[in-house]
Amino acid sequence: MAEPLRIALVGCGLISLYHLRAWQAAGAEIVALCDTDRAKAEARGAEFGVSRIHDDAGEMFAEGGFDAVDIAASVGAHAPVARMAADHGVHIMCQKPLTETVAEAEALIVDVGERVRFMVHENYRFRPHYMTVRRWIDEGRIGAVRHAQISCRGSGLCPREGDVPFLIERQPYLTGFRRNLVFETMIHHLDVLRCLCGPLEVVAARLNRLAEGLPGEDTAAILMTGAGGLLATADGCLVAPGYPPLHGDRLEVIGETGTIVMELNRVFVVGAEEEAVEVDLLGRYQECFDTVMAGFVQGLRDGTPFETDRLDNLETLRLMESVYRAAGVEV
Repeated sequence: MAEPLRIALVGCGLISLYHLRAWQAAGAEIVALCDTDRAKAEARGAEFGVSRIHDDAGEMFAEGGFDAVDIAASVGAHAPVARMAADHGVHIMCQKPLTETVAEAEALIVDVGERVRFMVHENYRFRPHYMTVRRWIDEGRIGAVRHAQISCRGSGLCPREGDVPFLIERQPYLTGFRRNLVFETMIHHLDVLRCLCGPLEVVAARLNRLAEGLPGEDTAAILMTGAGGLLATADGCLVAPGYPPLHGDRLEVIGETGTIVMELNRVFVVGAEEEAVEVDLLGRYQECFDTVMAGFVQGLRDGTPFETDRLDNLETLRLMESVYRAAGVEV
């Protein structure tokens, strides 16, 4: 790869801003933008100096001229666009969740095969506060991980007088999602636990709906087991009054010789709280996107594995889907 990687992006909504900044930071050339709402693509094009605009992905692939596609569109578009990419010999970066079901993901992975490189944009494990926890574990500060607990709390689906809830205003598609918290949000937390603890299996789960008028769950409690009898739990609620509209996380990892706690932006070893590290989550929000795109570019250049390739992410998707099965929800 002597020349810069040429990128086309499909899906020019809110999250595309961070994707495009990250591609620029990675030294890639953004050559084309596509969105079924052409005005969105044109707006991003004006912002990032991209003149080639499409409202049809098939037309964009037919014209060609790029090495990889970043699929940042809604989940229903992921598989069709990924198949187009593979058919045209274009490498794939796809936003999570890869597909709506494990069966669809398995079929897609088989169809794409080894024709092109295929990475899933699961960036949560690369957020700076989680990276701090990962680094401390790798440094041996707490010994081997024996137990972990993760939770998220937010008020984004609490009612607002005279207006729709914050998350519905921000992500209106949630009004049609029959799977919400676990599929859309806590899939990230499950991936983090997999990253820290290794393979996990869901043994029990309960889901609830506290918000009115939405088909999907907004509250969850999940129990998992891992190697050597490890236990891990995950729970969340997006209807938690008093919390910020955008959820915050708490993580506790118990090892053989110590315990790490991450409370929102603060990370410390229990007993050494005075040495806590505080992370500027808003100021460093872009970093996880930059890390993902840089890893994709390096993997293509060096022929090395992607940390979140399609097979690794398939395991996260399977874990997420098993939560619904354990809760008695049809998938």
